[in-house]
Amino acid sequence: MAFNILVVDDSLPMRKVIKKTIKASGFSMAQYEEASDGAEALKILNEKWIDIVVTDYNMPNMNGLELVSEMKKNDLLKTIPVLVITTEGGKARVAEFKEKGVSGYIKKPFTPEEIRLKLNEILGDPGNDEGTEISDDSLDF
Repeated sequence: MAFNILVVDDSLPMRKVIKKTIKASGFSMAQYEEASDGAEALKILNEKWIDIVVTDYNMPNMNGLELVSEMKKNDLLKTIPVLVITTEGGKARVAEFKEKGVSGYIKKPFTPEEIRLKLNEILGDPGNDEGTEISDDSLDF
């Protein structure tokens, strides 16, 4: 089964890195959507079927935790798992993510293997859980 992924990050280069890393990881991605902040992400979430949101924390207009809070107010959106990928790694921040109901957390920088394992853990994609060999050549940015 392939999944529809929404990547939310205010940095266009980082969104491209995350997309390329997800592809290189061997994770089953059907459609890819992206947003530059939480407000833009909410518009996409209300228009398209998304299986998982991968978001940064630090963004203008609406940060990652504000996005999660808004999603939790909507009966359909609150069921969508959220993976946070950010430089914010303090214990208090991680606890805040968990308190908001975030499904997973990865600290930047990350590897394709970390992304694949966390996405498989969250979405339960056993067909892709086997050790996919990932070479650095596939990460030509």
